[in-house]
Amino acid sequence: MNLVKKYASLVKFSHTVFALPFAIIGFFIGLNPAVFRPFNSMKETVNSSLFFLDVIKLFSLVLLCMVFARSAAMAFNRYLDSSFDAKNPRTAIREIPAGIISKQSALRFVIINSLLFVTVTFFINPICFYLSPVALFVVLFYSYTKRFTIFCHLVLGIGLSLAPIGAYLAVTGKFDLLPLLFSFTVLFWVSGFDIIYALQDEQFDKENQLYSMPAALGKKKALRVSEFLHLLSAASILFAGVYGHFGWLFWIGVAVFIGMLVYQHSIVKPTDLSKVNIAFMTANGIASVVFSLFVLLDIFFRSK
Repeated sequence: MNLVKKYASLVKFSHTVFALPFAIIGFFIGLNPAVFRPFNSMKETVNSSLFFLDVIKLFSLVLLCMVFARSAAMAFNRYLDSSFDAKNPRTAIREIPAGIISKQSALRFVIINSLLFVTVTFFINPICFYLSPVALFVVLFYSYTKRFTIFCHLVLGIGLSLAPIGAYLAVTGKFDLLPLLFSFTVLFWVSGFDIIYALQDEQFDKENQLYSMPAALGKKKALRVSEFLHLLSAASILFAGVYGHFGWLFWIGVAVFIGMLVYQHSIVKPTDLSKVNIAFMTANGIASVVFSLFVLLDIFFRSK
């Protein structure tokens, strides 16, 4: 396994499928004339080709921010939890407990990605740069929360929910309600499916004095909390659709997103966790990617 593959595995790069599509939504909402920004008047004041080169440059910077922030957060979580991971049969094969990557190397990786994240925000706009330490604190702080609160799942949700509003800020330099509604969608969605994922470690968390909804409430009640959070996520996405005056393509995406929420709860039961990984990765991956695709198509066709 080469070095790139080792660190890609350490940070579970495939999991970017959750927040990254929502960051792309936030970015294009910021550019879309039908929602907020005077896109056409901007094109009149600058050379058209130069304008689109600037958009590509900004989009690249936003993607880099996503990669660096998430890599820092995930590697820090692996670094901080390495002793627990070594005890847990489910996680003992992870890179640090398995000896593939040392703790010191993982920490250096965290520091480098954190510095790169802040540096990249400097080239976006002042508000993103000023808020970058706050964003970094939130995504890194999550790793401590399982040591003292059952609301750790919500903190993870908050961290990933920064994606749409952060990308929107990169484009517009201001806060608005619509991208915040997408952030609330992500917050409740991620918090809910993280509870489902944590069902696997209910007994381990109890034995090691770690906090989680399943460990505190039991599998059945934790699943009810997850269902409630996903209900809030569905409500947020419906509100976003009405408030943003989206078209029929958006609503197809909403149907898929909510359908995947219902599906994952239909296949995970307190007495049967055999399909947790299908619910966690497959259902949520489809929900995020397909929904974002339809939102972007809706934005594109509305701007014509």
